[in-house]
Amino acid sequence: MHNRPHILVVDDEPQITRVLRTSLTARGYEIRVANDGETALEIVKDFAPDLVITDLAMPHMNGIELCRQLRKTSQVPILVLSVRGEERSKIEALDSGADDYVTKPFSTGELLARIRAALRRSPPISSPPQTRFELGDFNIDLDTHSVVVAGKEVRLTPKEFDVLVYMAQHPRKVLTHRSILNAVWGANSVEQNEYLRVFVGQLRKKLEPDAGSQKYILTEPWVGYRFEPGD
Repeated sequence: MHNRPHILVVDDEPQITRVLRTSLTARGYEIRVANDGETALEIVKDFAPDLVITDLAMPHMNGIELCRQLRKTSQVPILVLSVRGEERSKIEALDSGADDYVTKPFSTGELLARIRAALRRSPPISSPPQTRFELGDFNIDLDTHSVVVAGKEVRLTPKEFDVLVYMAQHPRKVLTHRSILNAVWGANSVEQNEYLRVFVGQLRKKLEPDAGSQKYILTEPWVGYRFEPGD
């Protein structure tokens, strides 16, 4: 990360970009602004942001497609802003590669807390004592962000990968919703259980041999999840 964290703000509303540029610059962040996804992709090449904050509804290329394009080449944290608060929109954004979702209108304090959480690297995930896990059916490489399950490579989004790594670091133990949220998203997101529902659901689709099965990620009702890596 740069000495001054670089944040790219992508939004076609001048009022939003003006407010964010002023607020974030005053707090020591280096800010660039784009009005659409295509411009944002061009800026990313030279600016190398540490965080991307993007709206969903934009001309030419919307926030969902921007997330998908960024995820082809980058692991940069992505924070989505949108007036759409329904869970379906959140799921679509998160499944496209976003790391967090803030519904407009939002308070400056909440946004700053989400930004700090996104920029903060959780030691259990980003700086673990080992960089490779070989557990049961799983072979996980933290350096290359690669996952092989029962001999088959599986492609995960950055946050899906982080959730899996945290679980793999605590195999066969019951992990509470709060502990996973705190480790992956930070202390300010410990009540955002819908994030876990989304990401665990996506992980199961990609990892489980049979649709709807719970061979590897088991639900502990009202408590959390337990990771069983296989024999």
